[in-house]
Amino acid sequence: MQQETKRQKQVAGLLKEEISGAMQKLGLGMIDGGLVSISSVKITPDLFEARIYLSLFQVKDPQAAMKKIEERSWEIKRELVTRVKNQLRSMPQLVFYIDDTLDYVFKMEEVFRKINEEKEDGKQ
Repeated sequence: MQQETKRQKQVAGLLKEEISGAMQKLGLGMIDGGLVSISSVKITPDLFEARIYLSLFQVKDPQAAMKKIEERSWEIKRELVTRVKNQLRSMPQLVFYIDDTLDYVFKMEEVFRKINEEKEDGKQ
């Protein structure tokens, strides 16, 4: 995997901050009783695509939440263009993904807890 350039990191940081603000303004920070936040933004080396990873906390239906965000992505992009027009020559294509690392962490913790319980039961 290629190392991120300084420019990629700068653009990713800018987009993360501005997309977050745009989503709040558009009422997309809370969906379906849960919290939606941006966990990270990755930019392709050519700066043409921004991959936005969303953390969905206590959202009942993550797929429906993603559908809602994707349906309104043009609004997010429009808001973003007005916010960063003086800092970027061209606006990257926005692609949204669910960041499931927290789910993975919780599942792994559960597995380790069960293993430890079984060890404790075996000692007695």
